[in-house]
Amino acid sequence: MSEGAEPLANRWRGEASLIIAGEIRVLRPSFAALVAAEEELGALFALVERAASGQLRIAELTALFWHCLTNREGLTRDKVGEAIMAVGLAGVAPALRALLEQILQGAG
Repeated sequence: MSEGAEPLANRWRGEASLIIAGEIRVLRPSFAALVAAEEELGALFALVERAASGQLRIAELTALFWHCLTNREGLTRDKVGEAIMAVGLAGVAPALRALLEQILQGAG
């Protein structure tokens, strides 16, 4: 990790990591991030239900990850989407699971 680099995700805070454009990025489902995601995507509980039933769209997944990024410097949504497609849905499942658990359960 370089000087000034972001720390790794803290799973106890509901954070997750995703490699985007060759860098590890932290996804943090903060209140502000989830409000922004909800403004764009609609009710978060409905989002969780769609995910549970296999109906979550890549655009929704990308938007949720975009809003939860702690550092967007040098990124675009397209790069986030490309990162998702690079590892596939199974590859991003742990990050998605961590965010959805935080949405449903809140801070431990």
